[in-house]
Amino acid sequence: MAEFDIIIVGAGSAGCVLANRLSASGKLRVLLLEAGGSDRRFMIRMPIGYGHSFYNPKVNWRFETGPQEALGGRNSYWPRGKVLGGSSSINAMVFVRGQREDFDDWKAEGNPGWGWDDVLPHFKAIESFERGADDYRGGSGELAVTDMTPSVHPLCHDWLDATEEAGMRRTRDYNGAAEEGTSVYQISARKGVRASTATAFLRPAMGRANLTVVTGALARRVLFEGNRAVGVEYETNGQIQTARAWREVVLSAGAVQTPMLLQHSGVGPGEVLRRFGKPVVKDMPGVGRNLQDHLGIDYLFRSKVPTLNSQLRPWLGRIMLGMRYVLFRNGPLSLSVNQAGGFVRSRPGLDRVDQQLYFSPVSYSKPKPGVRRLTMPDPFPGFFIGVQPCRPDSRGRIEISAADPHAAPLIEPNYLASQNDIDQMLDGVRLVRRISEQPAIAKYIETEMQPGREVQSEEALIADIRARSGSVFHASCTCRMGPDPARDVVDARLRVHGIEGLRVIDASVFPNVTSGNINAPTIMVAQKGAAMMLEDLR
Repeated sequence: MAEFDIIIVGAGSAGCVLANRLSASGKLRVLLLEAGGSDRRFMIRMPIGYGHSFYNPKVNWRFETGPQEALGGRNSYWPRGKVLGGSSSINAMVFVRGQREDFDDWKAEGNPGWGWDDVLPHFKAIESFERGADDYRGGSGELAVTDMTPSVHPLCHDWLDATEEAGMRRTRDYNGAAEEGTSVYQISARKGVRASTATAFLRPAMGRANLTVVTGALARRVLFEGNRAVGVEYETNGQIQTARAWREVVLSAGAVQTPMLLQHSGVGPGEVLRRFGKPVVKDMPGVGRNLQDHLGIDYLFRSKVPTLNSQLRPWLGRIMLGMRYVLFRNGPLSLSVNQAGGFVRSRPGLDRVDQQLYFSPVSYSKPKPGVRRLTMPDPFPGFFIGVQPCRPDSRGRIEISAADPHAAPLIEPNYLASQNDIDQMLDGVRLVRRISEQPAIAKYIETEMQPGREVQSEEALIADIRARSGSVFHASCTCRMGPDPARDVVDARLRVHGIEGLRVIDASVFPNVTSGNINAPTIMVAQKGAAMMLEDLR
């Protein structure tokens, strides 16, 4: 049995950061296990290539939920990274911290040290923002963050003007002092190349003698002696291996697979463990519960003026853009399709931001099932405006579906379970319509393709929401942080309640989903979690 001080399961958005920070001193022997393989792929490094990774089984777990009654019985597709860098290697790269109230809420739920003032230094420590450091932004961290403003499609600026005409604020930096407002998005990229946690944090550390990285390694279970985690059993090349951790085991497999691994290890709701013949190490009801995700919907418009469709659809246009990217690392292939958006209040009287907006100067009115070719949009000019409520009430669950660790999980997000969630979606789509009617953007709209202007009544809008909305891929909260072992899974130092030597450090520990894309707060949790571990180990 190989022996280490620390074993980290999952080389994703959090695990790569942990591996870097925990091995930096050279004193701790660290093992990092990753079920996927190398991230050295052109379609991962090229920003718009994430459309190719969206369904690629070589880098993606391609999970699906069960049929969702609230979505007309549809299953929801849940891509998750199965590669070094995890989902940071296959996501749309939009870099969003969330609103300061999100983290103050975390603290108020019994988690000291997790308020906005507490987490801000850790956000700053991870990033190198291209406009430089200030009181809110970091300038010397590993993760490159780029403002797309100089490069976005001109229609983005018309849309931003329309948001102002609709009564919304504009902000220069939604990750800075003025979080509320619309703007061009920032992405985790540098000079036209994706910046994942694998490229930013892991690869610079892989030459250290005290860090061992094993890819193609599926963790099967955590090993225990009494109530102490002492190692991990994993499978690689069809062989079962074990490794011992003399100090701690850290689970960073993500909001789907961390609770799965705990349940396969005998930690979780007792009835679930017994159903599949798992020995009950600790009956912990909260493992896999409290699942949250953002649900979003897009409104598609046919445009009177050229959009990215006009460049990406013709074969000659694709060749020219491809050559431009290969030679100069710029142009549309060097960006995310989510080019503008922001965080706004859908109506007067709200005490905080309640909606996130997206504007993309491209349209896909007839996507093929199982395909998301971002270089094959509609053969006519179009764009879409997307919206997602920031703070859903609904909570679901993730459970193992079989005794076999290879089996896909049961994922039940429980979308739109509360009337408040339905009301927020209605507020969101009405906001999209209001923006689209403003002169700055309305003059470019030939027609609303989906859902169509005939969809006007509340009943019709709700029917469309149920028919077309889908996950925005922000799964979180399945091993939530909090002081109550009857409901929560980890304490404020990310230690699993009632078990020694075991922590969870990834998006599953969020007490509540943050307002917006969750990759940046997940990386922050890893940065702060590593600092806590080093303090405790000393």
